[in-house]
Amino acid sequence: MGGWETGPVSSYPARAVVDLAAISANVRTLAAVAPTAQVMAVVKADGYGHGLVPVARAAIAGGATWLGVAQSDEALALRAAGFDGPILTWLYSPSGALRELIEADIDVSVAAPWALAAVVAAAREAGRTARIHLKVDTGLGRNGMLPPVFADVLDDALKAQAEGAVAVVGVWSHFAMADEPEHPSVPAQQEVFAEAVALATSRGAALEVRHLANSAATLTNPSAHYDLVRPGIALYGISPAPQLGGPRVFGLVPAMTLEAELVSVKEVPAGYGVSYGHAYTTPTATVLGVVPLGYADGIPRHASGSLPEHPGGPVQVGGRRLAVAGRVCMDQFVVDLGPGAREVAGDRVELFGTGADGGPLAEDWARAAGTIGYEIVTRLGVRVPRVYLNRPAV
Repeated sequence: MGGWETGPVSSYPARAVVDLAAISANVRTLAAVAPTAQVMAVVKADGYGHGLVPVARAAIAGGATWLGVAQSDEALALRAAGFDGPILTWLYSPSGALRELIEADIDVSVAAPWALAAVVAAAREAGRTARIHLKVDTGLGRNGMLPPVFADVLDDALKAQAEGAVAVVGVWSHFAMADEPEHPSVPAQQEVFAEAVALATSRGAALEVRHLANSAATLTNPSAHYDLVRPGIALYGISPAPQLGGPRVFGLVPAMTLEAELVSVKEVPAGYGVSYGHAYTTPTATVLGVVPLGYADGIPRHASGSLPEHPGGPVQVGGRRLAVAGRVCMDQFVVDLGPGAREVAGDRVELFGTGADGGPLAEDWARAAGTIGYEIVTRLGVRVPRVYLNRPAV
């Protein structure tokens, strides 16, 4: 393992330790299961809470050739940080920074007729050709154009291409249920996508990339790989289909370990109420520990605990798997360390990590809170310092 690398020294009593070598390794794993496709590392939402620029560097070191982000500001930040390879951004409003994106040579998704008009206008204003990916709604019912609208926008885009305003370089879409590979919607969406690609090609579009596969489809559906796969959550070592298996099943390594230091340890009697509302009451005389993380840091309040019916979010302390006792507060939560516990203030608490030491995974917190692993890592607050291990030499 490499040394710890941080920004300014922080006295915050918790940290998210991000192993960038794990991200590089996960990219190599994903590339190996999609050998005919390039890999677009999706680093939106500040690298899923892991850090935009450090994650992007690690992904490229692992073999990713594209970077993908939702928001324009993220794409521009990547260019400003020195990333000169292809970047795609896909979520903007009519007031978006389209001219700046075009001037920075960032590929832009077109998911509606107004978007094509806006991109063409911005390209003419910038005096440059905009590289665009047309997005077809194949059945997700979110962003993208239904096939009849796609056909009309395709024609308009090719006219704008003939004038030099745009270059239609890609067609893309997104699955609704790729994490359920046997669901009939999966082949149905692929069929709609294939028809859109065939239409674009027949009308003269010289496509560089066709892309449909997210993390789940990359790992479970080779027929959806096309020219480019777009893994997101799998980059970070979190299973995109936990009902099919955890990260180890897919050869992934969780990149983030969230840890804290106990700030208070005390003995209390049996029947003692813990935290707001006394949702948890000690069943015996025991030792309580206070962990200095709360919902202001992204710890889900839904992971509060009241034993035995509703154990809270899991933690590991001194090699023991324990759980949140009582309600998660804004800045802290309580753990019942058990009778005779010997922990003291300053001892380490692991909320989630790689699982290699028997500790919890982010997915365990997701189950405790009734959500998904994506939310656990992306909601982690900005006041929690990120500490980086194994920065790549790129």
